[in-house]
Amino acid sequence: MNPALGLAAARVVIGSCALATPDLGTKLFRLDGPGNPQLPYMTRLFGSREIALGAATLLATGATRRNLVLAGIAVDVADAAAAWLAGEARAVDRTTAALLTAPAVAAVFAGAAGVAAGT
Repeated sequence: MNPALGLAAARVVIGSCALATPDLGTKLFRLDGPGNPQLPYMTRLFGSREIALGAATLLATGATRRNLVLAGIAVDVADAAAAWLAGEARAVDRTTAALLTAPAVAAVFAGAAGVAAGT
């Protein structure tokens, strides 16, 4: 399977989980859900974005699919930067920042591999 399409499918699954069970998402991301009652709302925003981007990528073809994969790469770069900046600002500890940055960077590479493979 093309890595970008695998990533798109994963986006739908992860987004669905975040939308349905935001408290679980905050725990997995090692964020302080009980200390921040707005966090489930933000987690659901993340979830809906992931579902939309993943589903649109899976349904698209040709240049449209390629452009959606490129948009996904841009989103993942922004997510990686946000995680790194949260660590720098001490909003999260360094370990959590690394754990948040790693999947975003991996997604950037998966998207780039998909583009290289001719998504």
